[in-house]
Amino acid sequence: MDRQSSAALSEPSAASSDVADGRLDNFTRKLLSHSLLSTDDQRAILTLPFSLRLLGPNEYILREGEQARVCPLLLSGFAYRHKLVADGGRQIVALKIPGDPLDFQSLYLRRVDHNLQALTAVELAVVPLAALEKMAMERPAFARAVITDILVEASIGREWLVNIGRRNATARLAHFLCELVYRLNQTASPPADESDVPLTQEQLADLLGLTPVHINRTLKRLEEAGAVRRKGRRLKVADFAMLCRIADFSDLYLHRGNVG
Repeated sequence: MDRQSSAALSEPSAASSDVADGRLDNFTRKLLSHSLLSTDDQRAILTLPFSLRLLGPNEYILREGEQARVCPLLLSGFAYRHKLVADGGRQIVALKIPGDPLDFQSLYLRRVDHNLQALTAVELAVVPLAALEKMAMERPAFARAVITDILVEASIGREWLVNIGRRNATARLAHFLCELVYRLNQTASPPADESDVPLTQEQLADLLGLTPVHINRTLKRLEEAGAVRRKGRRLKVADFAMLCRIADFSDLYLHRGNVG
């Protein structure tokens, strides 16, 4: 699909819209992780109109410069935001996990200012922005949850900036892996004892501002410490407590205790 993929994310018609069937449970849990929502608000979220889209790894969901009319919600798989520079270099600026809304900002901004791409095979619930706007106007708690989600993502972006600018390579990678585990366990039911890391060494390099060779050396150090385990191209977090010590990790910026 590539260049046609984002254009295919059209508003669902009555014929293509799905009904509440539990597919939006992860999205609801994500909002509940940082915001209070009544039972009635939660039921309303589960009845949002959407159409399902399946995309393969590396397919584009949104492209920089487009005007979005829908907000994809990530039901399964992983996606990432990135920016490209003139020489073709790529900086990954956000990682999106199941339950995440992928384009809340288009509720308030006219043009997409970055690229959004599938990291793995993904399943999306594509919701019209008009439906989200209507719900935000009618349900103040939902509107507050939308703004809170945007603010938490901004907080994560600030921490990533500190990570790239001020931490050494070992602490930088360990910190990112700690964040990934925390975020995955926010919406997982039940939380996992170990977590697979869905990114390749090349993608980790683009995310952390390092070279793939440097990432490989850093992974070896974390593996020797027992914090991660590698089998072929698969990477797994093996000792979360060890990673937290190496990174001097605090989850304050994730605002997990914001509810209330």
